[in-house]
Amino acid sequence: MYEGLWENSKANGKGRLIHADGDVYEGEWQDDKAHGKGVYIHTDGARYEGDWKEDRQDGFGVETWPDNAKYEGHYMDGKKDGAGKFFWADGSNYEGEFCDNNIHGHGIYEWADGRRYDGEWSNNKMHGVGRFAWKDGRQYDGQYKDDKKEGEGTFTWPDGRKYVGAWHNGKQHGIGTYTDSKGRERQGEWKEGKRIKWLG
Repeated sequence: MYEGLWENSKANGKGRLIHADGDVYEGEWQDDKAHGKGVYIHTDGARYEGDWKEDRQDGFGVETWPDNAKYEGHYMDGKKDGAGKFFWADGSNYEGEFCDNNIHGHGIYEWADGRRYDGEWSNNKMHGVGRFAWKDGRQYDGQYKDDKKEGEGTFTWPDGRKYVGAWHNGKQHGIGTYTDSKGRERQGEWKEGKRIKWLG
C-alpha cells in the first residue's frame, strides 16, 4: 500500500510504502522507485536510513540490526562499498574500505578483547601487509595470506625478543633471525613454528 505524492501515475516525491510482508519504506520516490533520501524498516527490526538510487541503497547510509550491530558508510548498487564503519554486537569494530559487501582494501579491525589489526584485507580476510597487535604487547608486522601470517614478517615480544624472517601458514617457517631479550642475534631455521637448528 502506497501513501504519498503521485505524478504521471507513478510515485514521485515523498511517500510511504507498506510491503505485503510488512516491511516499510518512507522517503523520496522517483518513477515508482525509492530514490533520494529514505528509511527502510524490516519487520525483524533491521533498519536502513540514507541515500537511495533506483530502489537500491546508493550513497551514504546507516544500517542497524536488532542485535545492536551497526554499519555507517557508503553503499553502491545496494551493497556496502567504499569507506565505512561496522560495529558488531560482541564489541568488535572495523573502520576502512568495503567492496561488494565485504571488508576489502585497507582498514583497522579491533576485537573486543583488545587485539587490533591495521592493514590490507581481501574478502573479509587479512591479506597483504599489516600490523597485528595483542593487548599484552606482542606485535607482528608483515605479510598475510587468507588470515594467516605468510611470507616475510617480524614478531616482537614485550620483553624485547624478536623474530625476523619467513612465515608459512601462520607459523615461523624457513630462515629467520632471532634476537633475545639481551639483544643477542642468531640466525636459524624454523619448521612449522619450531626452530630446528641454528645457522652459525
